[in-house]
Amino acid sequence: MTMLKNLIAAAVLGGLTSATFAAGNPLSVHVLNLQDGLPSPEVSVTLEKQNGQDWSTLNSGTTNEQGRITALYPEGKTLEKGTYRVTFKTGDWFKKHQSATFFPEVPVIFEADGSVPHYHIPLLLSPYGFSTYRGN
Repeated sequence: MTMLKNLIAAAVLGGLTSATFAAGNPLSVHVLNLQDGLPSPEVSVTLEKQNGQDWSTLNSGTTNEQGRITALYPEGKTLEKGTYRVTFKTGDWFKKHQSATFFPEVPVIFEADGSVPHYHIPLLLSPYGFSTYRGN
């Protein structure tokens, strides 16, 4: 029971720490591996903004040990309204872990309308499926 309490406390503190880091940046992501229920560290992620028919790369990063990038939007810039694409390079991650996957990458296209100060995009991942949603 003590171990369970410690795990819960660590999860809460980890979430608070991540929220604190993300507070100054308008975009964060989180990757969780549904196959083993653990975070997915070292996933490469790219952020792009749509300009007409083209996409412009704004930033990129790699998930930390908690499977998070707490500040994906370029530092010191204000999030503009528009259409964005976050691409998770899942094929590379599965290859590093000697696992096959059906999805070499997962692009998530979303509309930032300025109605909230922070957008969070969690990716729940397995070798043959994924799910994502607008977090907070």
